[in-house]
Amino acid sequence: MPAAIIDGKVVADRMQAEIAEQAARFTAKQGYPPGLGVVLAGDDPASAQYVRMKSRACERVGIASFSRVMTAASTQQEVEDAVASLNADPKVHGILVQLPLPKGINEEPVLRLVSLDKDVDGFHPVNIGMLGMKGRDPLFTPATPTGCMVLLKEAGAQIEGANAVVIGRSNIVGLPVALMLMKANATVTVCHSRTRDMQSIVRQADIVIAAIGKAEFVKGDWLKPGAVVIDVGTNKVDDPNDERGYTFIGDVEYSSAVNVASAITKVPGGVGPMTITMLLANTMKAAWRLAGE
Repeated sequence: MPAAIIDGKVVADRMQAEIAEQAARFTAKQGYPPGLGVVLAGDDPASAQYVRMKSRACERVGIASFSRVMTAASTQQEVEDAVASLNADPKVHGILVQLPLPKGINEEPVLRLVSLDKDVDGFHPVNIGMLGMKGRDPLFTPATPTGCMVLLKEAGAQIEGANAVVIGRSNIVGLPVALMLMKANATVTVCHSRTRDMQSIVRQADIVIAAIGKAEFVKGDWLKPGAVVIDVGTNKVDDPNDERGYTFIGDVEYSSAVNVASAITKVPGGVGPMTITMLLANTMKAAWRLAGE
């Protein structure tokens, strides 16, 4: 029996409708809308497109968008000044520094500069540190990993006591989602480029989160029958059958995995819509907190 499809767009649309109601209530009460500030430096087209998508999403739900856009020639000081200006603006409740920053910019002090109360991307060292500590909770958790956790719950996955395998150990997805799974009482193994016999490790997993950035890396015969699979990968590949000449596929070979897993996300339409949605949710949370509610 083919796997159930975990539709991130349906979940994201439902959550964004709830966020829009909250934003309208906040605006009516405070006299101005909740606000998200974005710092974009460099000429990476994917980053620029992502920022445009965030701006449109903010507009849809009634959140004001503030952008600080700089070139790849921007200095460390200019990027830090952009963050500082958003920190000081009372109408900005959340701040996102779009990564990666240009070469020559040290991202650590930039992320550290973001006010903890406005760290809606969840990458401030204090928030990441709290995420990694038993009995502590960060103010905010990173958007994509949080979206993965929401989709697992939507799929009815039993997280507590489950064997979970995270493929990939990036600071953006792999590391934080592994920490979140541990907080949810899963037994977690993180696989990466130095992992030996990865296939046998993955075959023991009740939950698989693939975030390695390699197209169709995980095959269906790697999976334990009935596993729940969250595919974070978005890999651009040539496709002569698509009018654009390319398409996007995940880190999991969907055609083989769908016949083994009990539930699986598709690419696109799985984790992607959740990332921006969780960022909006964090911004709304920050706005209420800063308003004293």
